[in-house]
Amino acid sequence: MAETALTGYAQRREVATPPLRLSLWRAFAPWALPVGLLVIWEIAARSGFVTARLMPAPSTVAVAGWTALLDGSLIYHTLVSTKRALIGLAIGGGLGFALGIVNGLWKPAATLLDSTLQMVRNVPHLALIPLVILWFGIDETAKIFLVSIGVFFPIYINTFHGVRTVDPQVIEMAKIYGLDRKALVTRIILPGALPSILVGLRYALGFMWLTLIVAETISANSGIGYMTMNAREFFLTDVVLLGIIIYALLGKAADSLTLLIEKRVLSWHPAYQGDGEAR
Repeated sequence: MAETALTGYAQRREVATPPLRLSLWRAFAPWALPVGLLVIWEIAARSGFVTARLMPAPSTVAVAGWTALLDGSLIYHTLVSTKRALIGLAIGGGLGFALGIVNGLWKPAATLLDSTLQMVRNVPHLALIPLVILWFGIDETAKIFLVSIGVFFPIYINTFHGVRTVDPQVIEMAKIYGLDRKALVTRIILPGALPSILVGLRYALGFMWLTLIVAETISANSGIGYMTMNAREFFLTDVVLLGIIIYALLGKAADSLTLLIEKRVLSWHPAYQGDGEAR
């Protein structure tokens, strides 16, 4: 009996161990390269291989971050930047999603609007900064306007593409089963377009932070971009690097949140089931 119990325990352990190792690998592998680069950076800065004044060691940047955290400036500027980003995402993303749905579902609307939108899309939105400053000045409206433009097109294009590429046979089958227009859109077309829409959201989040960085460094009196530009005036390179790292971490957090949303709302989709090895 004891030998049988031990054998069963060993078999269960063999079965359980690989998934545990796989989970640990997936948890820590994405951070291996960033941590390795930080270690190399620290060694290079402390050994004098790179100029500490131009490229302070990560430990120096961490001290600057801790100091800014204690005096409240880091939290304040981060919250200001996050607020601007979210407002711009809500406005630009909402408009992009709405127009993507309308143009995707209604061909006359696409004929009327899509060509113009594609022409506007090819104008770099950051090139509009001088014009935007003339329109709105340097207050919050200018920054939110730029962020809205930056996130509009990734969400619009992917929403439009997602709606247009829903399997027509599935749509036809739904019509045969008697689904009305509203049910067809909410139960067939939108779920079918959702993977593409979420890809657009991920792209939009990248453009959101990119646009905000530029907008805040040009005209702002608060926010992470302002903090870095103000530090540059006083040659505080560690604070400049701190601002860049904060932007990177915020972008990573936004992307990770989008991935969690994907797993939750697309659990029915074959590509998002199981352990996700195919992705």
